Amino acid sequence: MADGQSVNGLGTSRLGPAERETALKRMGAEEFDVVVVGGGIVGAGVALDAATRGLSVALIEARDFASGTSSRSSKLIHGGLRYLEQRDFELVREALTERGLLLSRIAPHLVHPVPFLFPMTHRVWERAYIGAGVALYDGLSLSMGTARGVPHHRHLTRTKALKVAPSLKRDSFVGAIQYWDAQVDDARYVTMLLRTAAEYGAQIVSRTQAVGFLREGERVTGVRIRDLESETETDVRAKQVVNATGVWTDDIQELVGGRGQIHVRASKGVHLVVPKDRIHSASGIILRTEKSVLFVIPWGRHWIIGTTDTPWDLDKAHPAASKADIDYVLEHVNAVLNVPLTHDDVEGVYAGLRPLLSGESDETSKLSREHVVAHPVPGLVVVAGGKYTTYRVMAKDAVDAVAHGLDGKVPGSCTDQVALVGGDGFQALWNSRHRLSESSGLHVARIEHLLRRYGTLAEDLLALIRERPDLGRPIEGADDYLRAEIVYAATHEGARHVNDVLSRRTRISIETWDRGVRVAREAAELLAPELGWSDEQTEREIEYYEKRVEAERISQKQEGDLEADATRRGVPDIVPTMTP
Repeated sequence: MADGQSVNGLGTSRLGPAERETALKRMGAEEFDVVVVGGGIVGAGVALDAATRGLSVALIEARDFASGTSSRSSKLIHGGLRYLEQRDFELVREALTERGLLLSRIAPHLVHPVPFLFPMTHRVWERAYIGAGVALYDGLSLSMGTARGVPHHRHLTRTKALKVAPSLKRDSFVGAIQYWDAQVDDARYVTMLLRTAAEYGAQIVSRTQAVGFLREGERVTGVRIRDLESETETDVRAKQVVNATGVWTDDIQELVGGRGQIHVRASKGVHLVVPKDRIHSASGIILRTEKSVLFVIPWGRHWIIGTTDTPWDLDKAHPAASKADIDYVLEHVNAVLNVPLTHDDVEGVYAGLRPLLSGESDETSKLSREHVVAHPVPGLVVVAGGKYTTYRVMAKDAVDAVAHGLDGKVPGSCTDQVALVGGDGFQALWNSRHRLSESSGLHVARIEHLLRRYGTLAEDLLALIRERPDLGRPIEGADDYLRAEIVYAATHEGARHVNDVLSRRTRISIETWDRGVRVAREAAELLAPELGWSDEQTEREIEYYEKRVEAERISQKQEGDLEADATRRGVPDIVPTMTP
């Protein structure tokens, strides 16, 4: 598809400024079958599921797409090996089935296999116990008839494990099992999911907040929205509304006049990013902790290490990582490393909130990761809980509930058959990457980078570089990325601000020692003409980004959550959002 144009005439996969303006106009003029509140992984999944069933769809997001939980995960597509211990076999089977679909059919350009080494500390019983669990894990991945998409697990002696991961402390384990899961850039996946929904006709806008619900008696008949960039309000009429707002579920429910049937608690998870050379290993590593597990995850030229699992009832928009969080992660990973990591080794830190269904347990690590769909009042569907890997199942269940509330027959879900934009033909284009390198003048490593991030839509970026050769240069200070990617984020991917680009369309904010401060000016100057910024706005964007990074750095030196939260709150969003 050239320039992201739709082959079916329904829409365009572009999410640029013009498309945003068109979507806002249509939202004020039409009645939609479904309005989705929330632009994270679940909301995006609902929009695509509904659109591919032939329903008219509008989606709104108060901040940037995936700016909450969906950009701050462990970036894994996995069954949840630890849930086997809880005997939650159905959740694991469901997640592994989805993993197979994502790897083989839905997003082969975005989801990739990744190995993990599980070091063991007991010679006999643990190998039998963990080995049986991993064997079951592999078996469940095949039980639904979908391709597993990853190699089978293998047992390793300590000597063989040390060849795979020389950085492991020899006396910290007695042997290991290596198994495979998959990983994804979570925020990029959401962007591609939304672009696919737009391809099938969904109208999608960010920086637009639900400030109230339209009612006819007991029935919800739409949403009142506020465009936070123009401060204008619009009534969007809908036959059904879906609340897919994750940790904000209860807040949105209060706009309807009550908390509703579903209650969500937030659990904070903190991850550290360190350079690849700090840990010598050809495999990811998974470690047991007293509460859960800790992952050491390969991430390009870096490792992602996490996560924590602690209750959080402070600022949901910007959960803050404290010094205690960072110390916790370092302490647990250092228990198995022969060269310990220090605070000076940490390039990036990010904190996210898991939306856990509230239960009887006081410990968030024991609350359910399964999802719930409810119809608390006529015209309103709520979907909450779950995990990133099973977003498609959550979306299907939510749209099934929508279909129940609509007059007339709605077709069943078909998203298990729908490749995301950039996915169709990906393998063929990947096989032609050397030819693309020769024709474009870019090194084959650059072509591979683009293909893994954009799939076949990488040809859009190559066309942009042919038109503007200066965009084929790396960004100064973050040379993993090309200048074209900054421009493309604004013209095609819905980015509205420097922070959107450096934190989510790219990962410069966690992959560079200065957390993107050096890049902010070049990025702002590339974005300015595409987004119509004045010189004043451009400077404001740079200033805001620098202040955000500074506040996060200071918050990460505070001992506890209260102090870290107070520091992080000191920097307002560049587009102020309101509390419902």
